[in-house]
Amino acid sequence: MQQTEEVLFAREQEDDYTDQPAELQTDKYLIFSSDGLMYGIKADLVKDIITDYAITYLPQVPGYVRGVINLRGQIIPMVDIRLRLGKMPQENFCGIVVDVDGNMVGILVDMVEKMVDVPQRSILPVPTKNGQAMVSGMCTLPDGDTMLELDCDQLLHD
Repeated sequence: MQQTEEVLFAREQEDDYTDQPAELQTDKYLIFSSDGLMYGIKADLVKDIITDYAITYLPQVPGYVRGVINLRGQIIPMVDIRLRLGKMPQENFCGIVVDVDGNMVGILVDMVEKMVDVPQRSILPVPTKNGQAMVSGMCTLPDGDTMLELDCDQLLHD
């Protein structure tokens, strides 16, 4: 009888889609650095990583929007994550193009670091204040670094 209960309990914890136990479910994250901090974006949102693109300045846009680029015929606004978080801009950067609710947006970051698998249960919520509303969670990566999960939906919202 005890074995039956253990099997039933174990099945309840399995994910219906992947048949992985809930504690083993992971999401892939693209890790990047900005102003000495490590941020992560879910990999399924990332569409491209770019360098050496000319950014065209646009008037009358929020200060954190550095301008737009033409990426294979598509005009993409470029948000400087440093400016968005109230930090000083940097001239050397690379861009991560993400799909936010069907809209392509570029994020200017200091450096793209790596891709990692992050257990879903390891991401903890964070209190929000002072522009940190863009950070929806945080976790410790297997190598000991702390990752702040970037909420891409908040990039263009004041």
